[in-house]
Order: sequence, then structure tokens, then C-alpha cells
Amino acid sequence: MSAFGDAFDYLIHERVPEQGAEPVGGDQVLGLIWDHLELTFASMGIACAVAIPIGLALGHTGRGQFLATSISNVGRAVPSFALVAFFFAFLGASFINVTLALVLLAIPPILTNTFVGVTQVDPDTVDSARGMGMTEGEIVRRVELPLALPLVFGGVRTSTVNVIATATLAPLIGVSSLGDPIIAVNTHGESGRLAAAIVVALLAVASEVILGAAQRATTPRGLKLAMETQ
Repeated sequence: MSAFGDAFDYLIHERVPEQGAEPVGGDQVLGLIWDHLELTFASMGIACAVAIPIGLALGHTGRGQFLATSISNVGRAVPSFALVAFFFAFLGASFINVTLALVLLAIPPILTNTFVGVTQVDPDTVDSARGMGMTEGEIVRRVELPLALPLVFGGVRTSTVNVIATATLAPLIGVSSLGDPIIAVNTHGESGRLAAAIVVALLAVASEVILGAAQRATTPRGLKLAMETQ
């Protein structure tokens, strides 16, 4: 328990390490949390803006199964560290480059889940919408997307947790995040490493809970009833 006590003390009280004049811990952790969240929000925002429209388009036409499956498989096969290291080696160290690496990590689950969610919409429902005079764009926005939201949010939740965890690698290429205390243990100490790991875990759990609540809130009532009766 003493290790956890030291970790919580690191989160509460600022101290000056033996190696270096800059203070660590205490209020300094809030800055690291903000840096971490900034990376996460930027990466997830771009990933959603790219992956969801593509997934909707491929799922609506029914012609992109090979592409969606390939992207998903590549996303699972490429190690997170290798992806970050690749961007650092060829593009250098910057916030934008780390964000792009995290975007590529986040896209596969969102794209795949969006595609699968749209393809699982009842074809009779889509045909009925066409019979009512809806355009293809209206069918996507007003019929297929609402019915696919549970799976879309599932992909977003998976990607968010992955991005939060992988953002701890950002300090390796010169970008601040909660990975600072985890990597620079000589400066922050073992208490700083454990404290940062606890905060990262809490952020991941919080994202899971918040996005899960958003998923339930946006799932159409009729779909909830159908899922409950299965």
C-alpha cells in the first residue's frame, strides 16, 4: 500500500526532483492531463470525421467489405509503438505528427464498426425509405446512421481507449503527455510512474463510461426494444 500512497502523494503535492530544477507532481499533473486529453480529442475528432463518412458510404453501397476488412486487419497487426516510431523517423517530432499516428490507430475500429452497422440494417427498412421518396443521402442520414449508432459508438469507444493508452508514448518523440512520468522515471520517480499509470487508467475507464452512456442515449427506442426481446 505504501507504493499507492506515494503515488497519490505525487498527485497532490508538488516536489523538486534531485535531477532537474523543474517541479513535478501536484499541479504539474494537471498540465500533463490536459496535454494528454488534447492529443486524444484531436486524434479522435479527425478519426471520426474520416472513418464514419467512409464507413457509411461503403456500407450503404455494400461494395466495401474487402476494404473495411483489410483496414481492420492492418490496424490490429501494426504495433502502436511501431506506428509512432515510423512517424517520428520520417516526419519528425511534433504534435501534428503524433496526432496523425494516433489517427491511423483510431480509424480501423470506427470504420469497420460503421460499415458493419450499416450493412446490418434491415434491407426492407431501406426499401421502405426509398418507396417514401427519400434520397440516398437522406436514407443514410435518417435511417441507416441512427440504426447503426450502437456499433458506431462501439468502435469509437474501442478507439478512444486505444488512443488514451498509446498517447503515453508521445514523450518518446518530444510531445508532452501523461507518458512523461512513466518514461522519465529518473525525474519523476517510481511514485510518479505509478501515479501517471493510475490517471491514464482512470481516463480510459471514464471514456468507456461516458461513451457508453452516450451510446445508450442515442440508440433508437425501437432498436432498444428489439435488442431486449432477443
